Amino acid sequence: MKKILIFLSNPTNSSQLRLGKEHNAIDDALKQSKKRDEFQVVSKLAVRVKDLRRTLLELEDNEQAIVHFSGHGAGSDGLILEDDSGKIKLVSTEALAILFKQFQQQVECVILNACYSEQQAEAVHQHIDCVIGMNKVIGDVAAINFATAFYEALGAGKTYEKCFEFARGSLNLQGIPESETPKIRYRPQRNNSDIQEAKETKNPDNSSSPPVSQTMTFSGGNVQGPVGQAGRDLTQTANQSQSFANVSFSGSGNNFNAINSASGSVNIDQSQTQTFGENSESKIETVLAELEKLKQEIATTSSLSLIQKKQVEIPVEMLETELKKPQPDKGLIDEAVEALEKGLEGVEKLAGPVMKVATILAKVWV
Repeated sequence: MKKILIFLSNPTNSSQLRLGKEHNAIDDALKQSKKRDEFQVVSKLAVRVKDLRRTLLELEDNEQAIVHFSGHGAGSDGLILEDDSGKIKLVSTEALAILFKQFQQQVECVILNACYSEQQAEAVHQHIDCVIGMNKVIGDVAAINFATAFYEALGAGKTYEKCFEFARGSLNLQGIPESETPKIRYRPQRNNSDIQEAKETKNPDNSSSPPVSQTMTFSGGNVQGPVGQAGRDLTQTANQSQSFANVSFSGSGNNFNAINSASGSVNIDQSQTQTFGENSESKIETVLAELEKLKQEIATTSSLSLIQKKQVEIPVEMLETELKKPQPDKGLIDEAVEALEKGLEGVEKLAGPVMKVATILAKVWV
């Protein structure tokens, strides 16, 4: 039986996505398929880094998987998971690639149903035969319909490549103008004998049973997208240590110092503290410029009443005032960003600029 691992991430300080609807649609598509008995769906909600790590470690050596991620993407900065408090936790592209390298004999396909996840797809494809990512913002409707059609085709016994084309065609059939957003990186899968030969070369003591397939899915969009767009953003936490099989991550910075030990394990040192970081001044100037643009868009939008405009002006002014101080209060800034997101929830045109501000601010404290 092939496992489909579905990871859902929607931090409380990010724009809210319809991940529950996407999960149900995938589950229904598989349950109604003719090959439904060949799949086992394993779902992880509010997924944290350790949830992802532990779920992968639970895979047996002779299992194969599909990984499906649903949430927000942050472009070159990585994917967005959640920390222990449900806030944004940024996971870098490099870290994801290193993680999936450890499970390349088990994971057959990775779907990153998140905005601007194409860079992560390219990196993961170094180790995984089939990876799907998004080259720009993808809306909730498109993300849900793409995932539904993909698993309908999978349940009918189609190859991953054909599932991808079927899902893109489904968007066209329904008049959703985002069929060019999903991108696939695919190479023909090695057959069982090829996989076994590779395993025996590396691990002569391993048994000769062929690997079992398992699928893990990540779905979502980009933090820069409007409200309702699939996406994830990841922030950094201070001095944390995490382990991925024989890969150890320590710290929260984005710059990696990888050291190969004698045992073959890889230690990655990211020991930066969460302080008002270097180069933060230029980032704050960028945020202030974006806030000025946002104020103009708020003033001219017809999606908000006069009272609503006045209400959202308050957190904008709080952000401007605090960011101009020599040492801004991060807690107050986080509260203001959250209030701004809630005040503009449902106004798709303004969600993108708000998420851009939030993403830049997440990099100020490192």
